[in-house]
Amino acid sequence: MKAEIRRINPGSELYMAEMCYINELSNSADDLDMSIARARVKAGVTTRWHRLADIAERYVILEGAGLVEIGNMAPQEVGIGDVVLIPPNCRQRISNIGCIDLVFLAICTPRFCQTAYEDIEDELHVQSLLGGS
Repeated sequence: MKAEIRRINPGSELYMAEMCYINELSNSADDLDMSIARARVKAGVTTRWHRLADIAERYVILEGAGLVEIGNMAPQEVGIGDVVLIPPNCRQRISNIGCIDLVFLAICTPRFCQTAYEDIEDELHVQSLLGGS
C-alpha cells in the first residue's frame, strides 16, 4: 500500500441486488488486508440474507436506525456509533427501521471481493417453509 488520500466520489455509488447502495471508498489490489465501503439502505428496506465467504465484516453506523440480524443471534437495534461485528461465513441482513437513510461503513478483512458474496435469501426461505432454521 502507498500513502494517499482517497476522496469520496458520490457518483460512484451503485445500487446492488442486495437491496442497498454501495460506494467503495477503499478496495484495491495494493491493500489486500482490508476494504471500506459506505453502505446506504433506504427507509423501510431490508437487505437480502447473505454471507461473505472467509471475510469478516464490521458495520459502523453513521446515520439512521437499523435492525441487524447475524447468525442465530436475536435481532438487535443499532444506531449512530454502534459497531456490528460479523464473523466470516455468517448469515446477515440489516433493516432500516427509521424514516431517514441508514448509512454505515462496511469494513472487510481481508478486502471484499465479489466472488465471496453469497446470496442465501432463497435458501433460508425454503428452510423456513420446511420448518428448519
